[in-house]
Amino acid sequence: MQKVLTANRLSDGIAVWLGANGQWLENIDNALIARHQEAVDALEEAGKSAFNKNLVVDVDLIDVEETDGDIYPIRLRERIRAAGPTIRTDLGKQAEFKPATAA
Repeated sequence: MQKVLTANRLSDGIAVWLGANGQWLENIDNALIARHQEAVDALEEAGKSAFNKNLVVDVDLIDVEETDGDIYPIRLRERIRAAGPTIRTDLGKQAEFKPATAA
């Protein structure tokens, strides 16, 4: 299964995903996808390092699927974190981007 590294940025609590450039990104679409165990291990180490540097908290590897080049979290909790509040779809990330729902 494919995985990405997610966390909450310590400075403001925003959900973020680790990108291929090593930066924490606010949009899951540009997250670095681990497709094999060595990549998963590397993501885990990157998460530990960022946590130890007080950049992020609640670091977690999550399962995702890729459909037509888009990244979709498997778990509902992570879909909500990627899209924003579920009550008002005119607010949050879902108002700016496509909703992060399974295809």
